[in-house]
Amino acid sequence: MDKIIATLISEKIFSNTKEAFNLFESQRFGERTGEKIFYTLQETLFLVENKKMEVIDSKDNKLSERKLMQKFEKIDKKFKTKYFVFRDLRQKGFIVKTALKFGAEYRVYEKGKEIGENHARWILFPVSENTPMTWQDFSAKNRIAHSTNKKLLIAVVDEENAISYYEVNWLKI
Repeated sequence: MDKIIATLISEKIFSNTKEAFNLFESQRFGERTGEKIFYTLQETLFLVENKKMEVIDSKDNKLSERKLMQKFEKIDKKFKTKYFVFRDLRQKGFIVKTALKFGAEYRVYEKGKEIGENHARWILFPVSENTPMTWQDFSAKNRIAHSTNKKLLIAVVDEENAISYYEVNWLKI
């Protein structure tokens, strides 16, 4: 497969190439809007790392992995934490999509489940082990998951970028 050629303008990354549409259909990378596929920062870096995408700026300059990482960290201070979790789950075969409309970072689909035919199983919040979480934060995250009929998944990224996943369930007694 040829690489996707994507364009970065401001904070938006998109492509209208045949390869972009093929990868969207086969592996659900990106979101289709009209005749373009738009990518999250995490999807973009993942595809670049895996040699499936090249990103150019508005002046047709190719952006290296390092340059993209620098740009993305300026856009989102928590980018690295989110990216390590995104990459880990994608490498394990899960489909990870944004969940901003649910008030969460990601929604995660079980392996082999089709988006549109199945609902996401988890609402995911990636956090750094150095970031404190209050009981109010925890309760709010749990309520979001419960109200969207999903399980809460918290991914804690440690100093060595190892990730521990915690699934939270409601118990009726």
